[in-house]
Amino acid sequence: MLNRFFGQKPKEEPKAPPSPESVQEPVEEAPGAMPAANPFKKSLSRTRQFFARFAEPDINETYNEPGIDETYSAPSVNAPYSVPDVDTTYSTESGTAPGTTPASPTPPPIRQIPNASPTPPPIRQIPNASPTPPPIRPVSPAMRPTPPPARQAPPQARPMPITDDMWDELEEALLMADVGPSTSMWLIDQLRQRAAEEGMRTTHQVHRALREEMGYLLGKASPLRFAKSSPLTVILVIGVNGSGKTTSIGKMARILTDEGHRVMLAAADTFRAAAIDQLKVWGERANVPVISQGPNSDPGAVVYDAIQAASTRGCDVLIVDTAGRLHTKYNLMEELKKINKVIQKLLPEGPQELLMVIDATTGQNALLQARKFAEDIGLTGVIVTKLDGTSKGGFAFAVADDLGVPIKFVGTGEKIEDLAPFDPQSFVDALFAQD
Repeated sequence: MLNRFFGQKPKEEPKAPPSPESVQEPVEEAPGAMPAANPFKKSLSRTRQFFARFAEPDINETYNEPGIDETYSAPSVNAPYSVPDVDTTYSTESGTAPGTTPASPTPPPIRQIPNASPTPPPIRQIPNASPTPPPIRPVSPAMRPTPPPARQAPPQARPMPITDDMWDELEEALLMADVGPSTSMWLIDQLRQRAAEEGMRTTHQVHRALREEMGYLLGKASPLRFAKSSPLTVILVIGVNGSGKTTSIGKMARILTDEGHRVMLAAADTFRAAAIDQLKVWGERANVPVISQGPNSDPGAVVYDAIQAASTRGCDVLIVDTAGRLHTKYNLMEELKKINKVIQKLLPEGPQELLMVIDATTGQNALLQARKFAEDIGLTGVIVTKLDGTSKGGFAFAVADDLGVPIKFVGTGEKIEDLAPFDPQSFVDALFAQD
């Protein structure tokens, strides 16, 4: 349950390196199973170019394929054919010794055929017949068996030692990917310390350590939390106008519906023009009902009616769309606190999730807004949108490091299916994948 709506900003504590237990263990696939497609690989194609410099092959591994030095020897087609000596290997049934000629028996007398022609008929000549057999065509060189070419071992990559320029290039890559100054320096310090302790000598070793540290930083996957004793789970979604808040709600409703939940949407964004109509369109696409009132109506009343309707219709998940607001808008921030009181009056455990939608294209500016929301009202998770249209994919690491809240979903496109539950290991793999 959210209990920080009136809380104060906690004191900053020095960052501690995450424990290896906090990183998600890769799941081994069954033998013969097709590997699952990485949903983040295409979206991180622009960010991946910053780290391509460090994704070099392992120079310490040697190529050792058996049989590459063996040569193939084909039998010579021009070798003469030798027949066995008939004088030494053949013996007649009469027991004649080898090398002797057997005696010829006396032939029987020739039988005379009456009226037989004394001379045989002439041999009929076949026109166009060749008097001599055609010569034997020699075997073409192209038809002769040739030995297969010996495969050559790939050339070994030249080792790239760790230098000061390498550290500068790595820091530049992190900053250009919008990892953030604070998080980038923390990663560099961690890598320098590991390089000294583990005796690293090549950039590829640093690359491996960087992937591990990024995985530790993101932690484990954090799925949505559902109510334990209450039949209804309430998810409150906030964000700035234009960040993709309403669109993400429609996509999240489709995901929950496919998982077997009965979902309902509440159009509590009565401040923005056409916000109610937009949510209804997404409700039709996801095939879920939408509870709404007229424009400029009380958002608290909309949430109250939505909770009553969800309980009556047997829905188990209610997603509430709230007005887009900046942290500097005092009235809208107070309105959000009022919505929370209405939810807790009907459902003491709710809301189970308070998610903020962050536009990845705005980078560090959105991080400042999210930090203020987290200090004033508290957050349980973040939805990062528009990741496919920016080269600032490293923004996810700044969110996990700076806000201290997990990333629940990542928007990877404009279609209704382009919202993926955040998997830290798949995200890191996509960031260093080969195109």
